[in-house]
Amino acid sequence: MSPPARPPARTAWLVAGLVVVALNLRPALTSVAPVLASIQASLGLTAAHAGLLTTLPVLCLGLFAPLAPRLAARFDAERAVFGVLFVLALGTAVRGQFGTAGLFAGALLAGAAIGVIGVLLPGLVKREFPERASLMMGLYTMALCLGAAAAAGLTVPLRDAFGDWRPALAAWGGFALIAALVWWPQLRGHTRIAPAPGTPVRLMRSPLAWAVTLYMGLQSSLAYIVFGWLPPILVDRGLTALAAGGLMSLSVLVQLVTAFTGPMLATRLGRDQRPTLWLMLTLALIGLLGCLYAPLGSVWLWVILLGLGQGGQFSVAMLLIVLRSGDALTAARLSGMSQGVGYTLAALGPLAVGLLHDWSGTWHGVGALFALVTAAAAAAGSVAGQRRVIT
Repeated sequence: MSPPARPPARTAWLVAGLVVVALNLRPALTSVAPVLASIQASLGLTAAHAGLLTTLPVLCLGLFAPLAPRLAARFDAERAVFGVLFVLALGTAVRGQFGTAGLFAGALLAGAAIGVIGVLLPGLVKREFPERASLMMGLYTMALCLGAAAAAGLTVPLRDAFGDWRPALAAWGGFALIAALVWWPQLRGHTRIAPAPGTPVRLMRSPLAWAVTLYMGLQSSLAYIVFGWLPPILVDRGLTALAAGGLMSLSVLVQLVTAFTGPMLATRLGRDQRPTLWLMLTLALIGLLGCLYAPLGSVWLWVILLGLGQGGQFSVAMLLIVLRSGDALTAARLSGMSQGVGYTLAALGPLAVGLLHDWSGTWHGVGALFALVTAAAAAAGSVAGQRRVIT
């Protein structure tokens, strides 16, 4: 069932709300890595502890994703998003308080909030924009990338301005409060769309649903390896923390290009999404290997390739949730499954990098791990990208 027509002004507010909320779903994840060395020196964290810090929010994305449908059923999706934005603000802000305990507790709260909101928004897109899903998912993913780039590039300057990493991390919590203000109009006057009658889709028995879930998790693992560890890798190769954070910001900023164009390319290039999916994975793999092993003077080229690949592979993953679903209810449930199970799987990536580095003392194992996960993501995408629908 399509949603009732709404006035253009209300549509504009909804689009603005989706964009501003999406802008807040990555700063808590990308603001830590640029100042990770300062955090370790200040709190005495080992590389294993640092790996856990980068892994914990991603793990919470998966563990708390199943809570999203329950909140939506009780309060509706719009009110659930509004309330959880305050949890995100609290978690992001508390990372700069109460020492190590506050750092990890804030990471947990922020990860949980992002996991819930990230599940709810694709279902809203499927419900409210059924004929413009690829455009809206491209816009949504572009906003995610912009928020990630801003946090990656501005956290070190904020640390230098404040004289400490703590207020630099806490400052990002204020933007979640701004998002709640922009989202406020969605709490009144909207019409809840009842799900179509019939037996719910048994997603856990669907090979296609599992393929979408595995692709989501594996490509997310690649992304969070980069979010958590690219700046420390570049610093160990000889760059300053400011330069490393700037290059990571450049990589994430470049994602805007394929985050927006990737879904449209994927729906127009052939009968399915596999060619676009394989192209993006290949670009990301070449980019990361260049960051690890190519001459340092050319690293800007490799971070650009890395960003182009990762922006596209994530936007296609989000698009697959919508395209493989026959209706808004299925989209909401597939969003919960793919992000719940997928992000739990994705959390193993940055943790494995921390353990590999602790064990070997070098970053050489990261290249092999990235290539292995890329191959597995391509295999899952070969099934998920086929033009089929879960019915």
